[in-house]
Amino acid sequence: MAVAEDKYFTLKGISTGIYKDRGSKFLAFAHPVSSVEETKAIIEDYRKKYHDARHHCYAYVINYDRSIWRQNDDGEPSGTAGKPILGQINARNLTNTIVVVARYFGGILLGTGGLINAYRTASSEALNNAKIIEAYVYNYYLLRFPYSRMNNVMKILDESRAIIDKQEFTEECVLTAGLRASLSEYAIKKLNDCGDILTEYIKTE
Repeated sequence: MAVAEDKYFTLKGISTGIYKDRGSKFLAFAHPVSSVEETKAIIEDYRKKYHDARHHCYAYVINYDRSIWRQNDDGEPSGTAGKPILGQINARNLTNTIVVVARYFGGILLGTGGLINAYRTASSEALNNAKIIEAYVYNYYLLRFPYSRMNNVMKILDESRAIIDKQEFTEECVLTAGLRASLSEYAIKKLNDCGDILTEYIKTE
């Protein structure tokens, strides 16, 4: 459940870039995302907003381990659009990121090299204009413990820089805590050592 490296890089917000070459205009839009479903909605939004553009090419990378990715040329010659867009995301080691580039054709063919340069440059400008932030992978656990253990639990969670997601305090205390992946093994061991604190793994994200 824990990972050795729990830090990754993503975007804080939306950013844009533009590149022009021989009448063609390339509008690039970079977004933070968290799921494939979210990327589909973003792509569709740009197809509608820039419905008069000839192409809407894109690439994205998702998950803290960068395990989900896709590139799409949307009718441009194979490898001339999606691949250079993805290359700019990878060059910055970003994840949970999508870049969409809408192309307005200017009447002059740019050739393979010209297209690769255009999509690469537009994407690069959008990402250069973005605020890149560090984010962390969290393992989430459900904790159950008697009220008498409250101080012990809160001290351990505080030491582990945990996120308290949900909590309910009655005769039995129940809460959901997000622990940084690199610290979760240490925290869970300390909680289990208390003897009467039940820990149940839920998910990693």
